[in-house]
Amino acid sequence: MDDLENETAVRDRPDCLVVGATGFIGRWLVAELLTRGQSVAVTVRGGGVRGGELRSWLREHDVDDTRLTVVDADITRPDLALSASDRERLEDVRDVFNAAALYRFGLEREEARRANVDGALNVLRWAGGLPRLRRLVHVSGYRVGADGALTYPVPEAESNALYRKYGVYEASKREGDAAVRTAAAEEGVNLTVVNPAGVIGHSVTGEAGQYIGPAEMVKNLWAGRLPALAGTRRTFVPVVTIDHLARFMAAVPDHDEGAYEAHWVLDDATPELPEMIGLVARHLGLRAPRAILPAGLVRRLPRAVTGVEPETLTFLSEDRYDTTSADTLGLMHPPVEDALRRWADRLVAERFGASRPPLPGGFHLVGNTRTYLAGNRRSPSYVLLHGLPFNAETWRDVVAELDAPALVADMPGLGRSARSAGDATEWLADLMAPVDSRPVLVGHSAGTAPVLRYAHAHPERVAGLVLVSPYFLQRRPRWHMRTPALLAPVLRTASARRLGRALLGSRDQALDDMVADLRRPGVAWRTARWLGKAQRRTERDELRALVDDCPVPVHIVAGEFDPLVGDPVGVPVTVVPGAGHNPQVTHPAQVAAAAG
Repeated sequence: MDDLENETAVRDRPDCLVVGATGFIGRWLVAELLTRGQSVAVTVRGGGVRGGELRSWLREHDVDDTRLTVVDADITRPDLALSASDRERLEDVRDVFNAAALYRFGLEREEARRANVDGALNVLRWAGGLPRLRRLVHVSGYRVGADGALTYPVPEAESNALYRKYGVYEASKREGDAAVRTAAAEEGVNLTVVNPAGVIGHSVTGEAGQYIGPAEMVKNLWAGRLPALAGTRRTFVPVVTIDHLARFMAAVPDHDEGAYEAHWVLDDATPELPEMIGLVARHLGLRAPRAILPAGLVRRLPRAVTGVEPETLTFLSEDRYDTTSADTLGLMHPPVEDALRRWADRLVAERFGASRPPLPGGFHLVGNTRTYLAGNRRSPSYVLLHGLPFNAETWRDVVAELDAPALVADMPGLGRSARSAGDATEWLADLMAPVDSRPVLVGHSAGTAPVLRYAHAHPERVAGLVLVSPYFLQRRPRWHMRTPALLAPVLRTASARRLGRALLGSRDQALDDMVADLRRPGVAWRTARWLGKAQRRTERDELRALVDDCPVPVHIVAGEFDPLVGDPVGVPVTVVPGAGHNPQVTHPAQVAAAAG
């Protein structure tokens, strides 16, 4: 048994090391290497906690982490500050992948150099001391290595000019690239430099995890803060999906043989920038900017006016790049336009990294409207529609409490969904078209109107209704809440957060989601118009009558502090103690119990 344990221990000693494994590129590379059956070590500054986070991420992605070794290291220190025991554990490492970098705009020069220059050199020199080293794979950038003229050490005057021209981030990466190439030649380390384009999300799921660079442009487009593009109509900002890049990097050590290799890893089929932004805009149901301004002009304008980070302007070029060496590995890029759409969907769903992971779902065409859906679209037991001014995420905790599958959606023109030319009832009919079950429809506040009307039109498709805080059975709000011209400006400003806090209490995530939605172009105005219409007496009287004469069972849920004004005769009512107008957010278990 002891011999078997020793043999297993030797076999599972790491044969490769990933530096920067908790970063965007690093963690996907670790997943790829483990999936290939390799024993992988990773360096994590601080060790335990971040190593645990990486293991959790791998398990969430169905990657077996039993052959993963985590060591505590610091690339800014000589020999990576490894302990003697960790150095011994890593003696069998043949391939070192350095994906560590400080990727942020607005960095201080010395802060960036510690990681991107000194750190890169420390990794190379440590790797050069490994007894079985085969190759060091260093991640640089598609613009960084394009010139190839920089020498190291960089003379002071040339260095100062470099940092002025390119900004701190790109200049530090260019300096680091030169430093690594020079040191590898001096120390006899076989080196491959991988120069990736802008890295976007997974080609199948769209999952990103990095929200600067190209993602920042999509964020500004989504928020209505991209009135014009910088560059020209031929500006080329290439991309590569994260899964393709991870596969490529993992394959490099078995492919490259020379002392030095460099590969430009990008999808040459990436549309030119105006076309790429147009593709994303059409997919998101937005207007693409028509104006294109020279990058030099944009650089001279205040950032407060342009909304553009000046350091990103150096990436706007018409240059093309030679991918011949990368193509020899024989890996095909996934279709780039599909990948861009899925990535944009995921960015929007995740609110560009500002919120917790969304309910698992994506965007679908419902009633000719791009609609965010989550859950079971074919055979749900429950279909849940949110109220104003929220989105489907307000049902998150209710869905977790339900004992059967549910379908939730962002209503048209609200949340993450595009606006619709038709009304909400027509949209709901199209949402229900592919459903082959007979679900309970659950509507909150404004969402109660379409579920009521749908139940009357299609009683054979509905098992019952749950009306949560039905606004038409409650006290009308004050007059200014019924006047769109007065309400819309309030919803677009900081007052929206105060209003939301009054509605939701201290649910900061729901508040952040609400405020982000209301700041999207047109959402505040649509919300105000919807609220105005919902408070008309004719509308309220019609919906009251639909409750009294509903062809399917109806159950009403109301908060203790948001009572009904006259309970409908013969309709069961659940009053949630301590709740206001949004019990689905504040008291999800009670709402789920009433729905069930």
